[in-house]
Amino acid sequence: MNYTNLIKIAINALRRNKMRAFLTMLGIIIGVASVITMLAIGQGSKKSIQDQVSSMGSNLLFVMPGGQFKGGVQMGNASSKSLTLDDIDAIRANSTAISRVSPEVRTSGQVIYGNKNTPTTIYGVNPEYLDIRKVSIKSGRIFTQAEINSSAKVCLIGKTVIKNVFGENFDPTGMIIRFNSIPFKIIGILAEKGQNNFGQDQDDLLIAPYTTVQKRLLAITHVQSIYISAVSEDKSALAKTEIETILRQKHKIKDGEDDDFEVRSQEELIKMFTSISDILTILLGAIAGISLLVGGIGIMNIMYVSVTERTREIGLRMSIGGRGIDILMQFLTESILLSVTGGVIGIVLGMMASTAIGTIMSWPIVVMPQAVLLAFLVCTVIGVFFGWYPARKAANLDPIDALRYE
Repeated sequence: MNYTNLIKIAINALRRNKMRAFLTMLGIIIGVASVITMLAIGQGSKKSIQDQVSSMGSNLLFVMPGGQFKGGVQMGNASSKSLTLDDIDAIRANSTAISRVSPEVRTSGQVIYGNKNTPTTIYGVNPEYLDIRKVSIKSGRIFTQAEINSSAKVCLIGKTVIKNVFGENFDPTGMIIRFNSIPFKIIGILAEKGQNNFGQDQDDLLIAPYTTVQKRLLAITHVQSIYISAVSEDKSALAKTEIETILRQKHKIKDGEDDDFEVRSQEELIKMFTSISDILTILLGAIAGISLLVGGIGIMNIMYVSVTERTREIGLRMSIGGRGIDILMQFLTESILLSVTGGVIGIVLGMMASTAIGTIMSWPIVVMPQAVLLAFLVCTVIGVFFGWYPARKAANLDPIDALRYE
């Protein structure tokens, strides 16, 4: 059996019906291109989320108050006062796996300057917060410990707030703004970070001493959350265990009782978002894969038509010594050629479409070599699977009946 001749015969047979062959391949082309594009979008989103979360610090941990219970009913953690400054001192003094720790209190309100105002959020922290959250200062300075102790009305300002209140390319350092009714002196400008993957503008904020936000804006003594940086990424798990142990002792929580706080790490967030992204990627790939199935059915249909049209040709080949296996391989080769050719074109179009989407819409795109290889293998399998039955039907024809066929 000469495989070169089989391929030549298959190509000549397809050339006789170019338009029909193209329309048959179109289902495979669209299917493969859709699968590659959808997987590229899914993988790009997954990588972008991982990079975004990691950019906040791969060794970041944060502590949030747990839900409060009243009368056996969980009231949620919004009003919980379970975290205090004493907890931060205890963590700093007793944990061996952390490098920095900062309280965080926050509230939303209006920034006002002259006749302009804009809604934003002010975060009350200590200077270590900037290193923990990978926030840098473009110009100016961070507030001092003396300013924290005195609850000084000073702040750092983000680019979005500057744009909304002062205009583009304006340096408001040293100027006085009001947050609600409290005046704040701007002592520094934060470096631009842009939007994160969840659509949150990371430059729409003010940063002030936590004591100032506690006393002058919220009138509270507890903290809303605690941000912590482990010594290294490898020490994150140890740091989390130490923090949980310290806080349970500090809050006098007995064995078997629920914690009144939650400790989370970046690794947990990455795993959670990766799991969600994987599910969405599989869903997108499965939806796009339906068109591959439709394309395979199209190949089977056209091969049935081809067998019917060439019944007399099949009978003639058998009458001069052609074996059933030769006839089967001839039609199977045509089927595989249709599928693989359509797959190759689909792969090229899929990569081009992915690149175009990434460029035009600024979406993160990652074309994985595994996806390209999988698409090619699937095309080959489709060609064999959907071409086998028509080819087998052709191979089983009776030569006498085939020669009589009109």
